[in-house]
Amino acid sequence: MPDEEPATDLPLAGIRVLDAACFIAAPFTASIMSEFGAEVIKVEHPAGGDPWRRYGTATELPDCSLAWLTEARNRRSITLDLSRVEGADLFLDLVRGADVVCENFRPGKLEAWGLGWEALSAANPGLVMLRVSGYGQSGPYRDRPGFARIAHAYGGLTYLSGMPGETPVTPGSTSLGDYMTGMYGCIGVLLALRHRDRTGDGQVVDCALYESVFRALDEIAPRYVREGFVREAEGTGTVNACPHGHFTAGDGSFLAIACTTDKMFERLTRAMERPDLLASYARQEARLAGRAEVLAEVEAWTSSMPRDRVLALCTGHSVPAGPVNSIADIVNDPHVRERGTLASIEVPGIGPVTVPAALPQLSRTPGSVKSLGPRLGADNIGVYRDELGLTEERIHQLQEAGVI
Repeated sequence: MPDEEPATDLPLAGIRVLDAACFIAAPFTASIMSEFGAEVIKVEHPAGGDPWRRYGTATELPDCSLAWLTEARNRRSITLDLSRVEGADLFLDLVRGADVVCENFRPGKLEAWGLGWEALSAANPGLVMLRVSGYGQSGPYRDRPGFARIAHAYGGLTYLSGMPGETPVTPGSTSLGDYMTGMYGCIGVLLALRHRDRTGDGQVVDCALYESVFRALDEIAPRYVREGFVREAEGTGTVNACPHGHFTAGDGSFLAIACTTDKMFERLTRAMERPDLLASYARQEARLAGRAEVLAEVEAWTSSMPRDRVLALCTGHSVPAGPVNSIADIVNDPHVRERGTLASIEVPGIGPVTVPAALPQLSRTPGSVKSLGPRLGADNIGVYRDELGLTEERIHQLQEAGVI
C-alpha cells in the first residue's frame, strides 16, 4: 500500500443507513458501508432481535454469538416492531433522516405494514432502498423463501460442486451467496447514491440471491446456448484448463496449481525438469485431450516431496501455486499478518475477538472495524429520545406496549 497519510473524512461519512434486515446478505451491505464511514442503525424486533444473534458459536454474552459479533460490526441497535402502527410511524420518522434502507423481508411484507417503496419514497424522495430476497421482487418465484444454500442450488453453483457422478457438495461456506449478494447490494446502493447526488432522486436496488451466484459462473450460459453443452461437476479440476486443480504433496497436505495458459505450463515443466512433457503437451488443446496423463504426471511430482518444497519450486519458476489452507494456516500466516487481513476488537464482557478486517484496502481513506455486534436495543434512548425527540414517558409507554 502506498505510504500516504490517511484522510480524516471517510468516503461515506454523512450517510445514514437503516439496517432493517436479518441474517447476512442485506446487513453485509450495511457492514461494508459502515467500514468506510456510514452510520448504520440496526432496527430489530423487540422480541429477540435478529436471529443471527443466536446463530453459530455462543459467547459469554447472551444473544451475542461470534457470528453476530463479526457481521453486526460498526452498528447502533434499536428495537422496533414494524408490524405495529406505532412502529411503522416511528420507522417513517427514521426514514426521513436516512439515506439508505436495507431490508430482506419476503416480497410484499413491508407493503402489508404500510412500509413499501411508495410509502418510504413519499417520506424521503432521495431514499435508496436495498431489497434482498431469494428470487427478487418480480417473477413467478418472488414469494418463495430464499437462503444461500437454495441460491447456490438454483443459481447453478451446487451442480458444479463435488466429484463427478457423486452427490453435489456445499460450495464452500453455506453463506457464500449471502456475502456475494451483500457485495452486489453495496455496489447497487453506491451507484444509486451517485445518481441521487446528481438528480435528487432515490430508487430501489433489487438483489436476488440466486442472480449473484449465477453471475459468477463465467461462460456456462453462452456455451450452453451456443453449443448445448452442460458443464458437470469437475472435482478438483476444470474443463477449460489443465493442469489446473488440487494436488497431494508428499507430506499428506494439499496445494493448488493453476496453469491457464501455455506459458504457465511451460514454466511448470521447467520446475518439474520435464522437457518431455512440454514437447508432448505444449498446447492447451493437447493437455485437455490428454488430461488423465498430464494430471497423473503432476500428481506424481507433487507427491514426491513436502508441500513447502513444491511451492518453493513453483514460486521460483513463476508458476501460480498456493497451499490449501485451513483457518489455522491463515491465522498464523505471516503474509496475512503483514496485510492486516484480520482485526482484533475488544468486546466488553468477552475480551478480544478476531474478525476479518475491512475490505478493500484504500490508501487515502482506509476502512476500519471500530466495534462488533451491539447488544439488543443498546441505542434506543440515543435514537428515540435524543434524535426523534420522544419523551422518557413516551419511550416507557412504547416499551410496555412491546413496540420498542
